[in-house]
Amino acid sequence: MDAESNDDIFAGRMLRRAENISGDNEQRGDDADDDPLAHPGRRVRRTNTFGFSIMRKLQEVKSDATRLLGRSRSLGGRSAAATTVTASSNAATDAVKNRRGHAHSLSDVHQELRPQGPVHSESAPAALSDNHRRALSDVQEQVMSPSVEESPPPPLKPAEDVVVPQLLQLGTPMTKVSAKTHKKAVFRLDADLGQIVWESKQHKIIPIETIKEIRTGSDARYYREQFQLSQDYEDRWLTIVYILDGNYKTLHLIVATKDVFKMWETTLRQLHAIRKELMTGLGNLEMRQALWEKQYWKGADEERDQKLSFDEVEKLCKRLNINSSQDDLRRLFQQADDQRRGYLDFDDFRRFVKLLKGRPEVHRLYNKLKGRNGGDFDYGVFELFMWEKQKSTLAREELEALFQKYAKLSTTMSLEAFNSFLLSPDNAVFSDQHAQVHHDMTLPLSEYFISSSHNTYLVGHQLVGDSTIEGYIRALLHSCRSVEVDIYDGDVEPMIFHGKTFTSKVSLREVCEAIKKYGFVASPYPIIISAEVHCSLPYQDMIAKIMISVFGDALVKENPDNPISIEALPSPEELKGKILLKTKNLFLSSSSDATDSDSSFTDQSSTSASESEFVAEPVGDVPSDRKKRRPSVVKGTATVLRGSTSDHPIAAGVTVLQRVKSIGKHPPSASRPPASPRTTSAPLPSSKPPPTPFSARRLSESAGRPHSAQGHHPPKPKMSLALVALLVYTVGVKCRGLNKKEHYAPEHMFSLSETMTNKMIKVGMMDLIKHTRSHLVRIYPKGTRVSSSNYEPHRFWATGAQLVALNWQTFDLGYMINHAMFQRNGRSGFVLKPLALRAPSKDLLLKRTQHVLQATIISAQQLPRPKNALGHEIMSGGSVHPYVEVALYVPDWPAAAAVPGVSRSNSRVSARANVMGRKRDSGLGMLSPKLGSFGGSSTSVVGGSVATNEKEKEKEVKGSTAPHAHGGSLVPPSGPALGYIQGRTISFKTSTVKNNGFNPVWEEKLTLPFECVGDMMDLVFVRFVVRRQDDKEGDEPLAVYCASLGSLGRGYRHLPLHDSQLSQFLFSTLFVRIHLAELKP
Repeated sequence: MDAESNDDIFAGRMLRRAENISGDNEQRGDDADDDPLAHPGRRVRRTNTFGFSIMRKLQEVKSDATRLLGRSRSLGGRSAAATTVTASSNAATDAVKNRRGHAHSLSDVHQELRPQGPVHSESAPAALSDNHRRALSDVQEQVMSPSVEESPPPPLKPAEDVVVPQLLQLGTPMTKVSAKTHKKAVFRLDADLGQIVWESKQHKIIPIETIKEIRTGSDARYYREQFQLSQDYEDRWLTIVYILDGNYKTLHLIVATKDVFKMWETTLRQLHAIRKELMTGLGNLEMRQALWEKQYWKGADEERDQKLSFDEVEKLCKRLNINSSQDDLRRLFQQADDQRRGYLDFDDFRRFVKLLKGRPEVHRLYNKLKGRNGGDFDYGVFELFMWEKQKSTLAREELEALFQKYAKLSTTMSLEAFNSFLLSPDNAVFSDQHAQVHHDMTLPLSEYFISSSHNTYLVGHQLVGDSTIEGYIRALLHSCRSVEVDIYDGDVEPMIFHGKTFTSKVSLREVCEAIKKYGFVASPYPIIISAEVHCSLPYQDMIAKIMISVFGDALVKENPDNPISIEALPSPEELKGKILLKTKNLFLSSSSDATDSDSSFTDQSSTSASESEFVAEPVGDVPSDRKKRRPSVVKGTATVLRGSTSDHPIAAGVTVLQRVKSIGKHPPSASRPPASPRTTSAPLPSSKPPPTPFSARRLSESAGRPHSAQGHHPPKPKMSLALVALLVYTVGVKCRGLNKKEHYAPEHMFSLSETMTNKMIKVGMMDLIKHTRSHLVRIYPKGTRVSSSNYEPHRFWATGAQLVALNWQTFDLGYMINHAMFQRNGRSGFVLKPLALRAPSKDLLLKRTQHVLQATIISAQQLPRPKNALGHEIMSGGSVHPYVEVALYVPDWPAAAAVPGVSRSNSRVSARANVMGRKRDSGLGMLSPKLGSFGGSSTSVVGGSVATNEKEKEKEVKGSTAPHAHGGSLVPPSGPALGYIQGRTISFKTSTVKNNGFNPVWEEKLTLPFECVGDMMDLVFVRFVVRRQDDKEGDEPLAVYCASLGSLGRGYRHLPLHDSQLSQFLFSTLFVRIHLAELKP
């Protein structure tokens, strides 16, 4: 026996002795009680125990033994050593197999694990092969060096430069952790297929492009603490957040060693970064093509012999939704097999793919363009194409540089170069998809739409869902700038949950820590925390203390030493990196604020407390003498505490209270500057008299002393002064109506329910627009949306409301429109409102224009196959017969002047609508009565007309396709009683292409007429939906794309298609031509 074999056997014995020591220690009865999963209410403490010291020693022994194993260069010795280690550790494995304690089960995590269940051709081998053992030894020699442990993560590399270590390809044993169980499995990384693969009861995969976030170490501490596992696992903890079957999922893993953990983290982050970059639009055509070829080559090579037979190629084509005849496929196969070998190697496969991906429709366009110039596609042809078809605004010098970029210093552009340009970011359909913020960010907050979330803590149902910090993390990483918290008294600290429901709870401190950590990752602009406070005074003080301690100087708070007057709201630029709290200030109003149900526009249908926002406890019954209207409140003073270290929040609250009292000592006209368009509003029609004038005495008494038993003065509000000090630029008040007698300070903002806003739109949309020019308004979903569905937010953006809150956990039409809006302006979460909603004059709002959107659906490329609940492609079900539906979502428009019959007068538009409807019936596309699986409450085109409510839609669907009762007019009647033009949805669809989901060609023009007010194209949204002919109601579409008309490029464009969760497909596009024309009267 040689020396190397002796070393290997010695190493095996060392491992055996070490694991026996560990096994003996783990069998102690005392340790069994520390099982974190058997006793979820008990926290694991091992750092000072004898068992922990043994485990630490075990790790050192194993590390030394692994180094000894790595020195061996003899294949026989290496195999013998591995066999010895495996055999000698069987006893330890049997001893711990049935124990559930996580810390105990990790003692043998280095042993060779065998996946249970059937072994698939693409899964890890059932037993570790000699190659795997060699990879373990070779890789361990590399990763054990100190330099690897101390080196920073490598920079992002191109896809072809990312080397996946052989150890990760073959698989590494890890422990999968959940709230109930922990299991061992072998996980491997398949870079070619772009998947993480492991075997459980079923063959499990996570496509890398579905990964939303990778968390390690302290970033994943929340889950480790929820599972009550020791901190010793933190430096080996890996959490993967991904989407599967339309839902967010999490995979929690504990890696065997720190070195293998670093390999997984580094490699997975690199591969994820590459795919994430490819999923942000078009571009990187060569990298995208290389990924496609590797992915489908490996999937087609069933024999793993680096050859594709004709049968394998035929199966691949079926997977790609190509249903050509066998003769056609064999002809292409023989063209690619230029050496006549009867099979395709990888180079042959690439030629075959190029033949498959031929674009005859692009070839026809190319020939048509160059035909105008005698057959040469030179710069002149390109310039004319860009200016006439693409409506480019680039200067001649920029166009010349763009031409040379793709012509490669040639005087003409080839077909291949032209195709590359059409698929490039230089020809992106989303014209507003700038990498950087480009809107003016120095205007007041009221001049921006702000990305907002409703009940952010919920990740599911409104009544029985889970409350967790995940909702905040997901929203903030998608640039949400306003999140919501519902705060109640807890056992120790304030808790967040949905009151009067069965939702779970999460602590305020954990939520604040998540906001601090993730709040400014995606955007540097301010965050508004909209709080519903249902706490007693001690817990209100605790809320202020927690926020001040967690947020520090980032929290905007009152400075008692330097109060200043607020004449206008600050800008997002001034508030960069700041966090603002918004809740109701009870000191600024009478006690009826929280209890008055007779006030105008009170939403009685909502189960949420958002309308009242601040409910001081105990509330009790409301005496009849308290049901009075609140007094008007004039402008207050406040400031941002920039860099202050004041530790006296109550003093700041007293300063606010004194300021409020001082305001009341003078008449409103004396304490308030002259009225301007920013601080006054026109009267709002109402059946009730306006509120009484401001009463300084009432405000002073309600804020300073208890009421008399015989008087009508309300009691002192139960609100913490420390909490008041945190209300600066976002002070919650109740809507007292919008009229000339009501004055709101610039920092005053109110919340309106969806139901109440709909009422205000009908009777005073223009008044709401005027108010939102200088004040913030928040809209939230009605309480009956218990399934967390969403309204369509563009309807409320049209009122000027800045914070239109949505349920971010639901991927429906409302969420899609919201996502499309805030993809703009560098995804900063702030989008400048259209000028018509910001200008003090209403001249732009008087402008009404008629338009036609012409969308020519040319072709689609590589449409995706639907997937099952495990993420695997569904191969059964036969051929795909796709069609495209185009829907236009137009919001309610303000009617600045009530003109009787204004919508009926445009007979030209009405006539065109009828003609267009007949064209769709007779040729290129039928008018579709269905709204699609995303739902929505807007109107829809049925038979060439517009259904303006649910009853009319039902009637039209059941009846004939005759024009609507209004003569086919695209604008519903608007008379003197209406102050708005009702929103609508216009929908058309193409014909169906049979048996082709790979490269279907339609070349059909769809015409969608609509009306716009004030040139606010940013508030009109268009959605392209690719469906299958046999789809049933409620089925998810194959792919979607949504954008506002204001940010949609014109001309020939490729739309990057997304799934229903708005994750972009890597290889799927829709080729269209978009033209927008105004109809002149």
